[in-house]
Parts: sequence; structure tokens; C-alpha cells
Amino acid sequence: MTRGAVYLVGAGPGDPGLLTVRGQELLRRADVVVYDHLVSPRLLTECRGHTTFVYVGKESDGRAARQPAINARLVREARAGKQVVRLKGGDPFVFGRGGEEALALASAKISYEIVPGVTSAIGVPAYAGIPVTHRQVASSVAIITGHEDPTKGASSIRWQHLATSCDTVVCLMAVRQLPMIVHQLMRHGARGTTPCAVIEWGTTPAQRTVSGTLRTIIGMARRACVRPPAVLVVGAVVALRRKLKWFERKPLFGRRILVTRASEKAERFAKQLEALGAQVERLPAIELAPVAHNGVFREMVKDSPNADWVFFTSPEGVGWLTRMLKRHRKDLRWLSGCHIGAIGSTTAAAIEAHGLHVDFIPKHFSQEGMLRDFPQRVSRGKRALIFSAQESRDVLINGLRRQGMRVMKVPIYRNVVPKALTSGAGMLFREPFDFVTVTSASCVEHLYEALRAFGKAPLFRRLRFASIGPVTSHRVRAHGGRIAVEARRSTIEGLMDAMVKRARTR
Repeated sequence: MTRGAVYLVGAGPGDPGLLTVRGQELLRRADVVVYDHLVSPRLLTECRGHTTFVYVGKESDGRAARQPAINARLVREARAGKQVVRLKGGDPFVFGRGGEEALALASAKISYEIVPGVTSAIGVPAYAGIPVTHRQVASSVAIITGHEDPTKGASSIRWQHLATSCDTVVCLMAVRQLPMIVHQLMRHGARGTTPCAVIEWGTTPAQRTVSGTLRTIIGMARRACVRPPAVLVVGAVVALRRKLKWFERKPLFGRRILVTRASEKAERFAKQLEALGAQVERLPAIELAPVAHNGVFREMVKDSPNADWVFFTSPEGVGWLTRMLKRHRKDLRWLSGCHIGAIGSTTAAAIEAHGLHVDFIPKHFSQEGMLRDFPQRVSRGKRALIFSAQESRDVLINGLRRQGMRVMKVPIYRNVVPKALTSGAGMLFREPFDFVTVTSASCVEHLYEALRAFGKAPLFRRLRFASIGPVTSHRVRAHGGRIAVEARRSTIEGLMDAMVKRARTR
């Protein structure tokens, strides 16, 4: 039997990007992941398809898996030969009960490893623009908990020393005990004018920071309805936040955005938005599927393309044509004798990545733009192939035919509705979005139909859509929807620029 082991892995304070490289490596080969309430769900996507997930979250309302049961589960899974990751928020050994779990594993003679994580005591203040030490302001820092073990009987925190001997005090799990913490610090010598801040959901796009002094912070936090999880920072370093609050100055910070792209494209787009500070939800409204097999394509690829020009109307088309050619032991070099047109810069880049030159890109990235910018003198008498989605509009094919070109449309993939779209639409729209991104007319159509199937069609008219271009916007308006922003250039970068510009004006 394979020897089992347990890895106590720190997941960091909330931002999934703060997971260590070692932690990511272990997640990718874990058989079992036992995880806490504050662990980002995004981290679980690092795991293999057959990984077993065990939720043991300790929530603020008191519901929790008991620690002895967690210890027993870790031991049991390891003895069964499993590779177990115990994924814990922050760092396992900083108020994470990792020490208790390691002792239980050691007593049971189970092999284990400690993988440190970014503790919220350091990471959360950093994201709020508060360095816990600074050469000219603070040379010492103390980390305490606002939630001690109730079985101890009495607090082990030495408030009489803490209040005056440390330049910076960081208190984790501080919200519910905030009045007591402030009282103890001031009672033992801390000045009421000492700067302090309470940071809620630190390192995530939902981060909120309430700043004040020891004398004012209780009332300010109460009026702001601060809720766990939150970190309290006390000390002169808090004043540096006025100049250093980098995270909250990101252009899309705090904006809630829905990404509806196909799943294989959604993740990259979502990460780009998150890098700008957005809180991103993913709901793929479109899925790409192969076209039904028929003999037309097989006959076409037996010889060189019977065409002077080849047009691609999406970057996805390049990938699907590559797959179809591979079945016939060919690649995109099959097109090497043709002139190539691409609907936009992204599509052109996908083509040129295969070593082919793109001869034509329109100024406006749409079929209308291709038709308007393509020189008519080139069209007459020429032959063309258009590789596109089965459902794509026929603007280009009809227009080129009117210009005297002999054109054949070759569908190489289909746009289909993802199975999980309807249920996902019902759950995600419980809270408003600042922007619902739509990157194709098919995305719009599928999203509208999903909401209609869920009995939420009127909701469509209340959404604030961020559209990639005029054709997509037209489909939104056809269903009574409202365009909040439209990309001036029909690319993902253009769409992000439009959202950033709108966010800055609000």
C-alpha cells in the first residue's frame, strides 16, 4: 500500500494568488483536501478531477467541525494511503490550530509536512497599505488573537505589557471582541489618539477598511457594520495608509463583474479583471462544440484549398480548424497558398502563431468592418472560404457575393448552451453586478434564454451590460437590455478599457 501523508498547507489570507508554489504543487497531486471556511474556492480548482473535498469550516455563527473529528479524519485518510492536504486560511501555525493537528499526526506516527502560508496578520495590513513595521515609525510588532480558547479559563494576553511595549499591535478575529480589546489597550496605557484600522475581507475585492483612533474606532466600526473576518491594526503605521493604499486604488476595485465567455476563455479574462481589482464571478453563457461530421470537409482537404482568400471570423475558428485538419494529417500550412483575412488583431495573432501571414485586418473588428474595408477591386472573380461558427451571421458572405466573389462558408464549430447555465443564472443574480460582460451575440441570446427559463426574464432589462461591440450591443437591446459601456475597439482589452473609463467617472 502507498504510504499516506498529511500536508498542513497555508492558503493565505484570501487572495488565491498568495498561495505558495509548494502549496499549489501539493494541491495538484492531492487525493483528499480538507479545507476551512476562509479558503478561496478558486484554490480547489487546482486539484485533479478525482480529488475528494472535505469541508470543515469554522464559521462565525458557531457552526464547526470539532477539532478532534478533524484530527481523526486526517489520521484515517493518511492510514488509507492517501495524500492529504489540510488547507488552512493564512498560515497553519498562526492561530490556525495547525500545531494541534501536527501533534495529533505525530502521536499517530503519520508522516506530515508544514507548508507555511502568508498570514493575514501581515498580508491583510499590506493590502490596506499598512506596513506593520517601518524604520522611522515602528520597530516591533505583536500579533494577538481576539478569540482565545474558552477552555483556558483566563486570558493569557499580557495587556499591561502589550499596550506600551510594542509599536504595532495586530489582532486577528477582532470584530466581536473589539470593545474589549480597545478597553484593555487604553486601560493599560495606550493613548486614545493612537491610529488604528479595522480591515474586513482583506486581500479580496470585497476588502473594506475603517480607519480611526482607539477612541473612535468602536463607533466607526459599528456604524460601518463591519463583520468577520476582520483584522485590527493599532499603531502609528496606520497613518501611512493615506499614501500607501495601493490595492483600493486599483481602477476596478470593489466592482462586481460577471464574465460570460466560454469557459476556456473565461479564466484568462477573469484574471485580467481581478488584476484590476474587480470581484469577478464566472458564468459561461456559451460553450463551443464540434460540428456534425460530414463528407464536405473531408473532400475539401484532399487537395489544396480551392480559394484565393480565406477569412476567419473569430480566434476560436483558428483552433477548431487546426483540430479538424489534424484528423486528416494536415495543419494550417494547408492554407499557405491563400491570402488570409482576420476579423481582428486577436484572430490575426492566433493565425500568425502558426507561422502564417495575415494579409487583411479591418479597422473595425466585425463582419461589417471586414466587408466595408476589404477592397472591392480584389473581390471580383475571386474565390473565398469563410471559416466560422455554424450560427454566425451571413453579413460577410452575402456582401462578398454582391461584390462578385465566389464564396463558401465552412462551419467548423458550434455555439451551444452550457448545461449549468440555467441553474447558475438563478444563483448569481441575487446580488447586483456593476457590469455583465458579453462578448458575442450568442452569449447574449443564451443568457436571456437562461433567465427566461428560470422565470427571471424581466431581470435582463435591469442588468448593466458591458458589450464588446455594436453587433453584441444590438442583440442586448433587442431583448430590452441596457448597455452601460461598449468597447470602442472590439477586443477584450478594449472592453476592459471601457469599464475602467466608466468606473473612473462614477
